[in-house]
Amino acid sequence: MSQTLLTPDELSPAVRLAERVLGQMDRVLLGRSELHRMVLAGILSRGHILLEGLPGVGKTAMIKALGQVLRLQFQRVQFTPDLMPSDILGTHILQETAGGGREMAFQNGPIFTNILLADEINRASPKTQSALLEAMQERSVTLLGNTRMLPDPFFVLASQNPIELEGTYPLPEAQLDRFLFKLSLGDVSADVLEGIINTRRRGEPPIPEQALAPRELSLLFTAMERMFLPRPVARYISRLVSASHPGSGEATADVNAYVTYGASPRAAIAMAEAARAHALMAGRPSVGFEDVQAVAAAVMNHRLILNYKARLDQVGPLGIVHGLLDALDEAGLNLPADVQIEKVAVEKQP
Repeated sequence: MSQTLLTPDELSPAVRLAERVLGQMDRVLLGRSELHRMVLAGILSRGHILLEGLPGVGKTAMIKALGQVLRLQFQRVQFTPDLMPSDILGTHILQETAGGGREMAFQNGPIFTNILLADEINRASPKTQSALLEAMQERSVTLLGNTRMLPDPFFVLASQNPIELEGTYPLPEAQLDRFLFKLSLGDVSADVLEGIINTRRRGEPPIPEQALAPRELSLLFTAMERMFLPRPVARYISRLVSASHPGSGEATADVNAYVTYGASPRAAIAMAEAARAHALMAGRPSVGFEDVQAVAAAVMNHRLILNYKARLDQVGPLGIVHGLLDALDEAGLNLPADVQIEKVAVEKQP
C-alpha cells in the first residue's frame, strides 16, 4: 500500500504543537522531561498509560496538567478496596416518568470522559479492576445488555503503587496488556528538589498557560495517521516481539532462562504506533529503528511474564528487553558490527 509522506509544511505545525504541550508539562512537573515525551507519545498513539511510583512523586499532578493542556474532559477516580464497578461505569436508577410510571434510567459513571485518572488502581479489588477491560479495549461500556460508546478520544491514565507496598492487588495480565506503556517514576535529583521548594509553595503546581484548541489536537492526530512505517522497521518490531518468547529463533539466553510468556501481538501494534509518535515529535515523517528502540522498553516491560528463577536471580523485565535490543541487529542479518558499518558505507556511494 502506497502512502504519501508528510511534507515539511505539513509536519512542522504538528511538531510545534507537540513542543508546546511538552513545554507546559515541563513547567508543571520539574525534572521529568523524558517522562513527558513518553506520555505524549502514548496520547498521540491513542493508548492507555500506567504510571508506577511511590506516593508523592507527581503522578496525579502530571495527569491533571495533561488534561488541562489538551482541553479534554477529565475525571478522577480514587481506587480503594471498597470501590465497586458501578462507581466507575455507572448504574441504573429507578425513576418516575411524566405519566406517573416508573422506568430504569442509566446514570453515567465517571468513565464517560476523555481522560480517566485511575488513581492508585492497584488498591481496588480484582472485580473492580476488571470493570475497565471492555472500556480500555472497545471504548464502550455494556450494562444490562446495552452498549454505550465512550467519548472520543478516550484514555485511561492510571497510577499504581509498587506491589511491595501494603494493600495492593497486582493487576491481571489481561489488563496490563491493555496499557500501551508502563512508565516508572523514580527519585528526582537534589537540584530538582531545590527548584520545587523554591517555586512550589505547599507543592501547588502552576496552571498551564497555553492549551490546545480542539482543531489543534485534531491536527496532531491527523499527522499521526500519515506517519510512514517502512517495512524493514515493521520487520524489526515483529522480530523484537517474537524474540521475547522462549524457544523462538532469536530469543536470547535471558529470555530462554527467565521468561515464561513473551509479549503479545498487541505489543507489536503498540510499538508501531508509539514509534510513529516518537518520530513525529522528533520531526521525522518516517519511523526509524531509533524510534522503535526508544519506546520498546516502555511497551514490553509489563508484558513479559517471568518465572520464579528470575525472582531468585533478581532479573527484571527491563534488563531482558535491553538485552534483546542489544542482541538483535536492525537488518536481521546477524552480521558483525564492523561488517554492517562497511555495508552501509558501500550502499551510500554513488
